[in-house]
Amino acid sequence: MKNLWLENLCKVIDISCVKPNHTLKDIDKMIAAANKYEFICAFALPSMTPYLIEHLKGKTVTMVGGTVGFPSGCDTTESKVFQAKQLLKMGCEELDMVLNIAALKSKNYESVFKDIQAVVKTAEKTPVKTILEVTLLTDEEIIKASQISEKAGASYIKTGTGWCAEPTTVHHIKLIKSVIKPQTKIKAAGGIRNLDTLIEMKKAGCDRFGIGVDAAIHMIEQSKTYQL
Repeated sequence: MKNLWLENLCKVIDISCVKPNHTLKDIDKMIAAANKYEFICAFALPSMTPYLIEHLKGKTVTMVGGTVGFPSGCDTTESKVFQAKQLLKMGCEELDMVLNIAALKSKNYESVFKDIQAVVKTAEKTPVKTILEVTLLTDEEIIKASQISEKAGASYIKTGTGWCAEPTTVHHIKLIKSVIKPQTKIKAAGGIRNLDTLIEMKKAGCDRFGIGVDAAIHMIEQSKTYQL
């Protein structure tokens, strides 16, 4: 017998087209997938977000999210706040922001905290997910980044942008889960290509998943006959 969450897998998957080579044709494919499968949220890069909102928001249950500081997180805090304001004004219902990876690795933790906090305050009640890009970090850096993100008010700790070659692993999920409070959630993203991996991450404490459109559709179809 399948678990209820697996039967409603689309409700924990964010789909995305956030690479620089994603065209309007790719965005249209994502919109069609959202209409068919009712994924929880869809993301594009900022210049494509107005198009995504125009063709998706209000026409399906899928929310539209905004990307802040992609992909490096090394924008100034002021520019991140501007991006957040602009995306919220467009109508984005969630924000996924990359923390300042260079500042984190330089142990400038106060700067990382203030950077996240500024976007969280700008977003007010809109959920903010902070992206760590875990494959660029040591375990110690992942722990520190998770703790700083939680302290700064992030709703989710997100593992990656999907731009790095190395994938997020179950180890990353377990590590983050071990140092955050229950009310702070985890979103796994980056290299998740099969349902078995997703299920293991769910068991490890992951709440949401960011997955490319093709892989997301494949997992939804596979879940219809999957036996736990």
